[in-house]
Amino acid sequence: MTTVIKNDKHRDNNIDYYKLIFLFIALLTLLCSFSSNNIEKKWVIVIDAGHGDNDPGAIGSFSYEKNITLAIALKTGEYIESNLKNVKVIYTRKDDRFVELKDRANIANKNNADLFISIHANWAPSKKILGTETFIMGIAKDEANLQVAMKENEVILLESDYTTKYEGFDPKSDDSYVMFSLMQNIFQKQSTLLASKIQSEFKEKVSRIDRGVKQAGFWVLYMTTMPSVLVETGFITHPAEEKFLNSVQGQDYLASAIYRACKDYISEIDSRSGISAVKKSEEDEPLKDTANIKAVANEVVFMVQVATSSSKKELKPENFNGLKDITEINENDKFKYASGRFKVYSDAVKHRKEIEHDYPDAFVIAIKGNKTIPLQQALEQKKNSF
Repeated sequence: MTTVIKNDKHRDNNIDYYKLIFLFIALLTLLCSFSSNNIEKKWVIVIDAGHGDNDPGAIGSFSYEKNITLAIALKTGEYIESNLKNVKVIYTRKDDRFVELKDRANIANKNNADLFISIHANWAPSKKILGTETFIMGIAKDEANLQVAMKENEVILLESDYTTKYEGFDPKSDDSYVMFSLMQNIFQKQSTLLASKIQSEFKEKVSRIDRGVKQAGFWVLYMTTMPSVLVETGFITHPAEEKFLNSVQGQDYLASAIYRACKDYISEIDSRSGISAVKKSEEDEPLKDTANIKAVANEVVFMVQVATSSSKKELKPENFNGLKDITEINENDKFKYASGRFKVYSDAVKHRKEIEHDYPDAFVIAIKGNKTIPLQQALEQKKNSF
């Protein structure tokens, strides 16, 4: 009898042991499934260190702009990659080399970047002028802004056959800058948001003189197809500021400020892509399955991008302020959501204005097949097709 009891206990212990193993495997499977379905997709940020090699940029009493911008760019990228797991950083240069302006923008465009940040140091005829300022694409509203753009754009004069590459653009001619008015509003609000966050960080955390967010016609910003800013981190012609820009501590402070601005920007944009409240009559109506754009391979269409997310969103009207014509575009491990589908650019612009109240940062994008293409390229293709 005793032996039987021992065997029963032994059998019961085995059952309990296998139950625990089964529960552990089930739990592990569930966690793996949950993890695989919630992998954070990556943002792509291109960091551009201004100038390089035979283009020194602005020259101070003992330093060159090209060295300052490279140091700050590399530190900024290091901060971002070390602290933001959902962001991939791409550099236009990581050493002292010359990169043409068009190539800097093309690096961002080819990698479907979400943000483009061009880092510079400023110059002024007076040694008393100091402070930081961040530029977005647009028409210069005063002579000082125009002069900054002209000085930065002069780098194209070092390139061979620059008149052909840059469509006859003359960086020293006021008349050439009129062309920038055509594209200035496409990413203006998003670019301004990032620029404002950078300036706020410089002022509040690094105690820099805030010269504000400005706009001017920078070719490198004009050619990019995403929110873009050009950061002037200080004046190399101001004695104290030149020392700060060349110090390890100064470069570290400026880089960490740009990193924090990027972190806040990404957080804010991602939060805007979350679930939004809608009227009850709309909340149960599903969207059509438009996850894949059924387009002719060579057809160019225009859409209005309303949201970007590092994680996949369910295509329901309540997730997009009631919009029922949302298309999901999966590019570069990130999800973009766009409304409408238009063959004519002006129709897309009109649609953007119609939904501007709910999506003030929405902007027109161009799609060919199932991929975004530079808006300027799409407009040229449309023009040549007629």
